[in-house]
Amino acid sequence: MKKIISTTFLTLMAFFVFAQQQSTADKILQDAYKNAAREHKNVFLIFHASWCGWCKKLEASMNDETTKKYFEKNYVIIHLDVQEREGKKNLETPGADKVLLNFKGEKAGLPFFVVLNSGGELLADSFVENQNLGCPASAAEVDSFITLLKKTSKITEDQIKAVSTRFRQNEAR
Repeated sequence: MKKIISTTFLTLMAFFVFAQQQSTADKILQDAYKNAAREHKNVFLIFHASWCGWCKKLEASMNDETTKKYFEKNYVIIHLDVQEREGKKNLETPGADKVLLNFKGEKAGLPFFVVLNSGGELLADSFVENQNLGCPASAAEVDSFITLLKKTSKITEDQIKAVSTRFRQNEAR
């Protein structure tokens, strides 16, 4: 009986040590990949911070009643908090800085986003001509964003018009 209890205890301890080694960002990504595979979607990963006004504009645009259903139909959308200011470091997603570094976005500015397939393969990112697109607002930025959406989703022409119209509103705000 002591052997069984000891073995069970050691097994549980090993499990908890492994679980602590896997960062929260890794867990979020793994869950997103599973959901994307099950739902036949891609993963839209957004790196953002609480202080970032353009991050808030991107989220507002994607969550707008005129566009939200198109993004949700095509993507599993996840957010990782990075680059928080002093006093708010606790808001950062553990391990997200390493994920950002993996996608070469550490100096890109925020928001920075990538689109991945359900296997974690990079399909697209927010770099356009070696600059971070961030939150699309100008006509050229929105056109680049639409090109990315066409490449990574099954968005229709009517949906493109709605997304384009909504994101162009960011320029005036």
